[in-house]
Amino acid sequence: MFRFRMTSSLLSLLLIMSLVSSIVAAAEPAGCKIRITDKGLEMLKFETQKFVEEELSNISMPEMRGKEGRFQYTITDVKITELNLTHADLRFIPEVGLLFDVQNSSITLTFHRRILYWFFYDTGNINASAEGVNINTALNLIRDDEGRLKINNITCDARISKMKAKFSGTLGRVYDFLATFLTTGMRFILNQKICPALDHAALVQVNSMLETIPVKTEVDRFIGIDYSLIDDPLVTSRSLDMNFRGMFFELRDPNDTLVNIAVDPVIRDYDRMVYLALSEFFFDSGLFAYYKAEIFQMHIINEKMPKDLEMLLRTTYFGVIMMQNPALMDAPMSLQLAVNSPPKTTIKTSGATVDMTAIVKVMVLPPGQPPVQLSSLTMQTKFNAKVSMKGKRLAVHADLRRFKLFSNQSALESLALIPLQAPLKTMLQMSVVPLINNWTKRGVQIPLADGMDFIEEVVEYHNGFIVIGANLHFSKGLREMISGSNETEPDV
Repeated sequence: MFRFRMTSSLLSLLLIMSLVSSIVAAAEPAGCKIRITDKGLEMLKFETQKFVEEELSNISMPEMRGKEGRFQYTITDVKITELNLTHADLRFIPEVGLLFDVQNSSITLTFHRRILYWFFYDTGNINASAEGVNINTALNLIRDDEGRLKINNITCDARISKMKAKFSGTLGRVYDFLATFLTTGMRFILNQKICPALDHAALVQVNSMLETIPVKTEVDRFIGIDYSLIDDPLVTSRSLDMNFRGMFFELRDPNDTLVNIAVDPVIRDYDRMVYLALSEFFFDSGLFAYYKAEIFQMHIINEKMPKDLEMLLRTTYFGVIMMQNPALMDAPMSLQLAVNSPPKTTIKTSGATVDMTAIVKVMVLPPGQPPVQLSSLTMQTKFNAKVSMKGKRLAVHADLRRFKLFSNQSALESLALIPLQAPLKTMLQMSVVPLINNWTKRGVQIPLADGMDFIEEVVEYHNGFIVIGANLHFSKGLREMISGSNETEPDV
């Protein structure tokens, strides 16, 4: 009895632990969020309509043969010459995805006829028009196993209310009674062709374009970024919200990353076509990856060392040099800077800042001998970080805001360092800050398809995250974007 209760208790404990783990895993906060609003969808509607018209224009119709009374007919070379999808709409379906709806539109076709009536043989072209064309297509959007946005399923219903044909040629009027018979068959076949064409367009062609949007991709030769979706997209009547991991990683060790404990970014607005939200974790993971890659290190020596700074260093450490070896007095001086902990980002309504701490070693370099360390200093800095967006690339520009230098050895030495504060700050602004901006100004691409860009961006700072509102610009049509995706291998 005791063993049974103990086993039951263990099973209950394991079940609870499993449930807690599932909740924790599901509650992973997003480092990056993107919202596409109904205003953005309105612009996408035009591109979608053009794409659908092109797809339907390429529908291939089979040859029709038959006999009606004394008439024997063959219909070939069926071509759709014009689509008039004037009453088309693209909108969100809550908890599902997108709906492309066409109502009361028309299609114009031409096909070639060969007709035998008794001993009379006649050929010619037929102009036909389909009216009352209604197409209702729902796209179900999900996160696939690799964390990509994907069209998982398509529900399509196509109906053509009526179709009429006008014969040309010598016996055109005689054949008018065949029109009803032929158009009935043609309408049936066309009804059967529309949805498969749209299924292929969505599940194959559009998905192939979505596969080109980077999920895990290299930023430069040191770090990469993970833009995988952490859950299925959230669709409401007004927007499509996507939550991305938004995490940088060092290429040499991609599994050594930060844990996201930052504030989950919140997008509240719908006024712009698209919104991008970035948490402190997004920036911290990038700084952490660069720190692991040992980017934040610098050796100030020779021509990089300002002459007035070298003179101050030699004066400040004159006593130390004389105590160690007077022969070192004329040897070149150098500074070795190395950030000793991952920099930390703080985002508030007033702006974004980055705190960075580094160890500064004051060295003397006697020719032909090992370097001699004179002192070890701690440098604390705070940078203002200005976030900007251009096209699809997110960039950050840093400016030195606060600087403090103190000795790791004694308070007395810290007092002696006061004359060094100003020239060292100038050296940072001229050497270290450009080094940081050299990496951050290149920017990182956000997860949008090639051919879609941000314009008219507005950056807003909140407590713990940044929101960038923008409008969309299509530098390529949807057809061109899809064609390009078939020629380019996706980044993974």
